[in-house]
Amino acid sequence: MIRVVTALVAGVVAGLGTFPATAQTWPERGLKIIVPFAAGGPADVYARVLGQHLAGPLGQSILVDNRPGAGSVLGTDAAAKSPADGYTFLMMSNTHTVNETLVPGKPYQLMRDFMPVAPVNYSDLLLVVHPSVPAQSLRELIGLVKTKPGGFNYASSGIGTPYHMAGELFKAMAGVDIVHVPFRGSTGARADVLGGHVHMMFDAITTMASNVQAGSLRGLATSGRERSPVLPNVPTVDEAGVPGYEATIWLGLMAPAGTPAAIVERLNGEVGKIVGRADIRAEWQKQGAQPMVMSTSAFDAYLRADIDKWSKIVRSANIKPE
Repeated sequence: MIRVVTALVAGVVAGLGTFPATAQTWPERGLKIIVPFAAGGPADVYARVLGQHLAGPLGQSILVDNRPGAGSVLGTDAAAKSPADGYTFLMMSNTHTVNETLVPGKPYQLMRDFMPVAPVNYSDLLLVVHPSVPAQSLRELIGLVKTKPGGFNYASSGIGTPYHMAGELFKAMAGVDIVHVPFRGSTGARADVLGGHVHMMFDAITTMASNVQAGSLRGLATSGRERSPVLPNVPTVDEAGVPGYEATIWLGLMAPAGTPAAIVERLNGEVGKIVGRADIRAEWQKQGAQPMVMSTSAFDAYLRADIDKWSKIVRSANIKPE
């Protein structure tokens, strides 16, 4: 019995000694962040910013690996199947939380096959209308649309994208009938709204603000909880007529399920330090992006709440993948 107890105690002590060593010696080689979106988009841009600033404190290079396709499913599946050794991570967005309901047949489940690491930032959207639409405010737009159900349309960068889901949430909460016109990317959608071929759209404030400032389009409301410093005179959807409305584009990091918790916590701390820096915060805010800092458990709860939020919209609007 004494020998058995001694052996068990020795095993526990050895285990305790091994676990911290993993976090202390990690990383011993370069890391990779898989971005399941095309180069040049927000996820790619901010993944590279993180990689640049993580390289110093981690003492290793960070490779950004763009793997777009199938509405983020291809790259995300590759990340899910990567070794859970702390060297591969996924740059994800709220496209992923929408896809949990929109794409039920995908080869992974977000909260089963990944571990939340840290959020990165969020950006507000801007609801714009072409000047030919006779509405000077959001309340006027809602009243106008209600007089002609199905008589107005809105553009998006594709089914299930944040631009599309922002429009569907607006329709549901405002009780209006507006026809969705999906495009294969935000550039085509934006061009057709600017050309007056489509009446309106929710677009990234960083991209669309200049068109509003130039008078090419009319900005009626922003989609966040507070007014954007980029367009401080434009009210939020919430204060302009649809109480409780919020829809943003946000980004975060996840790791394959089974990645050592000590590594996940270490990376959460390092990302938090970066996005909390005054210079980075100031630069991102100029671009219309707000840094996000959460613990891993808080980010886990945030993800689950977002999945639940968009599942209701996907089901109630009967949205189907392309």
